[in-house]
Amino acid sequence: MTPIALTIAGTDPSGGAGIQADLKTFAALGVYGASVITALVAQNTRGVRAIHDVPPDFIAAEIDSVFDDLTVAAVKIGMLSRPAVIATVVDGLARHGATKIVVDPVMVAQSGDRLLVPEAVEALRTLLLPRATVITPNLPEAAVLLDAAPAESEAEMRAQGERLLALGPQAVLVKGGHGTGAESVDLLVTASGVHRFTAPRIATRNTHGTGCTLSSAIAAGLARGLDLDTAVGAAKDYLTAALSAADRLTIGKGHGPVHHNFAQW
Repeated sequence: MTPIALTIAGTDPSGGAGIQADLKTFAALGVYGASVITALVAQNTRGVRAIHDVPPDFIAAEIDSVFDDLTVAAVKIGMLSRPAVIATVVDGLARHGATKIVVDPVMVAQSGDRLLVPEAVEALRTLLLPRATVITPNLPEAAVLLDAAPAESEAEMRAQGERLLALGPQAVLVKGGHGTGAESVDLLVTASGVHRFTAPRIATRNTHGTGCTLSSAIAAGLARGLDLDTAVGAAKDYLTAALSAADRLTIGKGHGPVHHNFAQW
């Protein structure tokens, strides 16, 4: 059977992040991609100009349209900007018995523009995180979810991962891309322990869409039947290669995208 992954997220008309990045990642990794759009985001490599939220009842209809017809093996969730949107997505996942759910708690764009209204954080914590197979916060996102300062060491990353795990997800991948040092270290925290993933830190300004790409790559691995540890490792390898090849692209005037199709081009 053809593996199918669904992305539920906002758009990026410049093609480097959001739904567009997710679908590129799915295709690059041999998975058929379906999509549910939660917001139309007028953005490019330099910033966000406007956000138009899709009405919750239309989002519900999108979700039903996908699940009533396709056999979805994994779900990646990205930008959900408002409490009503979060509640609608959670209800839709429950209604269709969705499993293998990767939640990227998107809060701020690469440019620094907010993508999540402050009052939606509590809905994210209480409604969505308990349904997740894995959540993939970066250091600032983990801090917001916990109302804490960003972690500055691996010990603090682990401690915050364990606190996030207590909110209900099956696993937490605390991403260290915002850290310092020669290596980028991510920690996968589960009830059975911590798995450490490392990769060289790539010197490039073309980092637009890195979070979207990693989380959708994990979902692609899960859709193909990989276990979580293997899916995370494969996703980190893919993102590292996409970052390493990013400077082969000349896209935009700000933070350009990673090279999703480095293996095909």
